[in-house]
Amino acid sequence: MSPDTVLIYRDELLPLSQTFILSQAEAMSGFTPFYVGSRRVTGIEIPSDRCFFVNNGSWIGRYREVLFKVYGRVASAHLEVLARRTPRLVHAHFGTDGALALTLARGLRLPLIVTLHGFDVTASDDAARKSFYSHRKYPERRGSLIRYCSKVIAVSRFIAQKALQQGFRAENTVVHYIGVDVDRFQPIPRNAHESMVLFVGRLVDKKGCCYLIRAMAEIQRSAPEVELVIIGDGPLRRELEVEAKGSLRKYRFLGAQPSPIVHHWMGRARVFSVPSITADSGDAEGFGIVFAEAQAMGIPVASFASGGIPEAVAHGETGFLSPEKDWRSLARNIALLLRDEVLWNRMSERARQRMVEQFDLRTQTRLLEDIYRGVLAAP
Repeated sequence: MSPDTVLIYRDELLPLSQTFILSQAEAMSGFTPFYVGSRRVTGIEIPSDRCFFVNNGSWIGRYREVLFKVYGRVASAHLEVLARRTPRLVHAHFGTDGALALTLARGLRLPLIVTLHGFDVTASDDAARKSFYSHRKYPERRGSLIRYCSKVIAVSRFIAQKALQQGFRAENTVVHYIGVDVDRFQPIPRNAHESMVLFVGRLVDKKGCCYLIRAMAEIQRSAPEVELVIIGDGPLRRELEVEAKGSLRKYRFLGAQPSPIVHHWMGRARVFSVPSITADSGDAEGFGIVFAEAQAMGIPVASFASGGIPEAVAHGETGFLSPEKDWRSLARNIALLLRDEVLWNRMSERARQRMVEQFDLRTQTRLLEDIYRGVLAAP
């Protein structure tokens, strides 16, 4: 008997920054993932025989995408295509996408699960109304989502708390960490790590890259050989490049990179640092799977104690977390990890151990499948 099918909904399939969605889905053993979105985007390759797009790239496809997003209408032929897969439920990532997937779930008469990741419950409604279209519409659609949704998954306790503040029901909300593939993200020999600090993330306010540049300028005054490597792209890239050029001696911007390249640079880094902050919009880090990936490779973290990061990084055990925007404290912590070999070894070993014990992808995915089964067993 073949595993039951679950429709994995993500509006855009699939940006480079969201490898965690594909990793989680493909780690399932009791269910078969089938990916559904409004459109395909350049980024992560998904199985071509297990995906469906409302917009196939034609003018009719673009028209259907508008009907789907603006008016909540989906062609009956599209529903028939999905129904032939005999799906048992729909699992949408991000609250904004859950509000869109609501149309599919209702049309197919399936239960809906939504995972809340961050901006969907941390950004204010005022900020949402100035954002991209699906986010602008989200505040008015959120009530329908809350009423229909069978289960709400929060990626951290921090996100669960924010969800309750937005009106999501406590009895319907569960905290579940996505997890990291600890077999793929393995430590490498310690002598292979270079005198290098690695940043991986979108170049937006929330990720706090400007504070890392300031911290690295302080470090390079006494240790000019330490390099800062920045992987990621975004609206602040040009501004950050100008700041780095004026204050740093050794750095490089690599732009957005696929997962294998990120993995390669993690294997070379001595310290991992994404000093996320709470943006003016309220948007904050939900958990940060990239922190888990780095620690699984035995790389200690230096960051800020923002959002759900304290759940991903154990302060004083697997890294150091400073108050938000305190770049001087961040600089001291990075410098300490760079020069103290005994401390680095201890934190490296503990980081790996904690990821294996608490955030192994296979274990966490089995727990996710238990959530699925619980929803399917409910009346």
